[in-house]
Order: sequence, then structure tokens, then C-alpha cells
Amino acid sequence: MFEWTTGGYDEALRTQIRSWLAEDIGNGDITTETTIPADSQSKAVIHVKESGIIAGIPVAKLVFEVVDPSLVFTALARDGDSVTKGTVIIEVEGSTHSLLTGERLALNLMQRLSGIATKTNAFVQKLQGLPVRLVDTRKTTPGHRLLEKYAVRVGGGANHRFGLYDAVMIKDNHIKGAGGITAAVQASRSRIPHTMKIEVETESIAQVEEALACGADIIMLDNMDNERMTEAVKLIKSRSPHVIVEASGGVNLDTIHGIAACGVDVISVGGLTYSFNALDISLDLGEKKGGSSQ
Repeated sequence: MFEWTTGGYDEALRTQIRSWLAEDIGNGDITTETTIPADSQSKAVIHVKESGIIAGIPVAKLVFEVVDPSLVFTALARDGDSVTKGTVIIEVEGSTHSLLTGERLALNLMQRLSGIATKTNAFVQKLQGLPVRLVDTRKTTPGHRLLEKYAVRVGGGANHRFGLYDAVMIKDNHIKGAGGITAAVQASRSRIPHTMKIEVETESIAQVEEALACGADIIMLDNMDNERMTEAVKLIKSRSPHVIVEASGGVNLDTIHGIAACGVDVISVGGLTYSFNALDISLDLGEKKGGSSQ
């Protein structure tokens, strides 16, 4: 089970939900308004149609609250739960119009977040017993980064930097633009607070040597084969044991255990948030609770 934490993001999320609802509803839910009496009341159940890790139940609750605060939302599962096909995870009761108007957005968000959590958990299972951390990247859907990174945490992973503003990450284009790793690190070090770390992306042992020499705090080994990665890890740990070693590139469920065995501290996987299968989740109305005929 996982506690919902967005760092005070709830109000900002409500604003986004209003925008997403406006995109979907426009001038009104014409199908519901023309087929169902305005005073109709129903009870809906939300259930999963395949096994996986649930994420986004508090987000769905916010969606229905924004649509209609009078709806009664009952969570029967919690984010982080492993569920099997057919499990009912939520009950929502109240205006049929409100239930159907909020249905698609609530399901879209839960399906995507649960898909991310499920994929993340599959990677985490491959790392059982190994002292390595699985992290995401900035390869997220615009406007959904905090939610998608939350889903990674629900699945048992951890977060890399949230944006360009919270860590220095010197990659190949920065190195080219600055005139080398040393020049890039020195320029950055002179401008950032002493509390901020500097990460350098490397693609060869020579670049690892240079990153060590100029005092990088984190060294990323990008797209290295396992033999070269093992060599790089031994070099880094023998000279600067405090330096964090991250592996990135070419990581999938078949390769991640071997990469972890090379001795790296962190493995980043962009595919956690950009290449996943949404979990199939559905909403079904139960018996009608009243309302006039039309």
C-alpha cells in the first residue's frame, strides 16, 4: 500500500482536472443529458479487467469531487495494491449525470498511472536482493510529470530529477557546447550552490577518467556493455567511493539484472513513463436509484 503524497500539489492538480474536464465536456455531455433524466441516481463500480498494480485512486477521487462534490466515493483498494482481474477497487454513488461525465477522465488517469506502476514493479522484482535503485527520467507526458513520477514511486521505484531546475546533469550536448567535461563541470561548479550535485554522462572509460578528475558527484554510464560498465564501476569506486554510479541506456526486463550486477548504484529507465501498457480498468453502473422516466 502507498500513501498519496504530492507535496502540496492537490490544488494545482484540481486546476488541471478542471482543464481536462473542460476539454472533454465542452458545452455539456450531450449524450448523457439527452438520454438520462437529470434527477437519476446510480451507484457505479470501478473494477480492473487485468492483473496489475493500482495507482491513481486519490486522483480519481479528485476528478469526481471536481465534477460533483455530492458524489459519495468509496475506495476499496489503495495505491500500490496488487490486484487481479475482476477486483472492484472503487464504488461511487450519486447523480448518474455526474458519474458518466467524470468517468472517462478518472479512468484515463488511473489506467495510465496503474500501467506505469505495474511496469515499474516488474523492473523492481528483477532487482530483488541487489543494492541498486531504479529511477525514472524526464521522459514524461507534458502536464503529467508529477502524476507519472508518483506512479513510479507507487510501483516501488524512485524519482530522478523532476526538471531542469533541481540538479545539474551534464550530457553529451552540454559537453560539446562547453568544450569538454572538465570545462562544463568547472563552469557549473562556479555558479551553483555547494549543496547541489553535478552528474556527468559518460560513454567511455576515458570520459569516466575525466569526470573523476574534475570532481563529478554522479557519473552516468550511458549505453555501455556490461564488461565495460564493470570496469568503469571498479575504477570509480577505487578512486572515489563516494561517487554515485548510474547506468542508463538499453535497459529492459531482460538486461536489468545483469546491469545491476555490474555494481552500479542507480539504474534509470525512461521507458517506465513513456513506453508502458495502460492497465484495463472499467466503470459499470449498477441499478438505477430513482429519477423520473423520460
